[in-house]
Amino acid sequence: MELLIVGTLNGQIGAASKIAISKGGQVSLADNIDTALDILRSGKTIELVMIDVTLDVHKFILSLEASRINVLVVACGVANDTSLAVKAIKAGAKEYIPLPPDPELIGAVLAAATRENHALIYGDKKTEAILKMAKQIAPSEASVLLTGASGTGKEIFSRFIHDNSKRANQKFVAVNCAAIPEALLESELFGYEKGAFTGAVARRIGKFEEASGGTLLLDEISEMNINLQAKLLRAIQEKEIDRLGGKAPIRVDTRIIATSNRDLEQCVKDGSFRQDLYYRLNVINLNIPELKDRPGDIIVLAKHFIKKYSELNELPMKDLSKKAEEMLLNYLWPGNVRELENTMHRAVLMATSEEIDENAVILQDQSAIKTPEVNKVQSQVGHTVAEVERKLILDTMESTSWNRSTAATLLGISIRTLRNKLKQYQEEGFDVPFNQG
Repeated sequence: MELLIVGTLNGQIGAASKIAISKGGQVSLADNIDTALDILRSGKTIELVMIDVTLDVHKFILSLEASRINVLVVACGVANDTSLAVKAIKAGAKEYIPLPPDPELIGAVLAAATRENHALIYGDKKTEAILKMAKQIAPSEASVLLTGASGTGKEIFSRFIHDNSKRANQKFVAVNCAAIPEALLESELFGYEKGAFTGAVARRIGKFEEASGGTLLLDEISEMNINLQAKLLRAIQEKEIDRLGGKAPIRVDTRIIATSNRDLEQCVKDGSFRQDLYYRLNVINLNIPELKDRPGDIIVLAKHFIKKYSELNELPMKDLSKKAEEMLLNYLWPGNVRELENTMHRAVLMATSEEIDENAVILQDQSAIKTPEVNKVQSQVGHTVAEVERKLILDTMESTSWNRSTAATLLGISIRTLRNKLKQYQEEGFDVPFNQG
């Protein structure tokens, strides 16, 4: 949670910051409204603003709306500022927090803001059934293993479990085991003492300690080295960890959620994953289906992403045309929700009509297009792969006004590859304004 505190909070700014940090917040400070707006306009990711109720909250919220900045705002002030509190709520503040700050109240506000910012959008019965099960098991202390293909939204489901658990007001800490080099992952998880190795100039708290009292997400755990898996198993079983270079174990109270896009049972069989760790993690298993297997989510998510990226790029909100919807529903989405999000972001930028129509929806993998109607299938019969590829490239170039950089990004290829293709088409006699873009 990225938090911005605006004003002096009647001298309670230090206490409020300390509480917010202890609840998992990252805090930025602004003395006044203008400075706060500069921070927000700079592109810094802020999810919640706590503003001094003595400032002009109404002006601040109007400025946010004028700049199309979407962020939750709560007002803070001394308990007897009832008239200012009412005024702030009428101006559009989400909540009012009396000062001096109460740790539980600030924790609850931060948790509510996190839930709102990490809302799980769905419309399919399969997703609804998974969420029902997730909500049922969330209050327990059991480890949870989320499985499913890349891009299906496993981290969002993990946050949903945390947000509906008894630990919702505490930290949710995520570690991507695939993104951190093997040599660094141990220190990232367990921390280290000053002097533990060359470059360890100060003590560092690891993610297990950071998440103590809350939830630790071990994303793509199948990528973890098998030797480190043994230390992880001990940490989960004994509820204690050893910092690198430490002299005594440290007690932790951390709930574990793990994700994997691989078949962990097969990993156990081939010796790349410990069986005892698998059983420890797999107390509850939720498998997240691929997007193509939950079609009821596709249009709901597409419209959500249209709204998100229209606001982000300060563009007018547009409806999705029926033909564009058909295209989305007749695609297999090999990249799942992540690919859908990227596709809709492009569509928002590419749309030139009053609607987001089929011309703005550029699908990356032509082989993943289902056969939605007979005439469309027939139109492809007799054409070679090279011909279909040429049409895709030239159509994309035309839709980007022949800007090679933009077209290469949309097509997912390098500019060099695109340049070579265009040169080839020009040599073959096609009308290609090769020198443009």
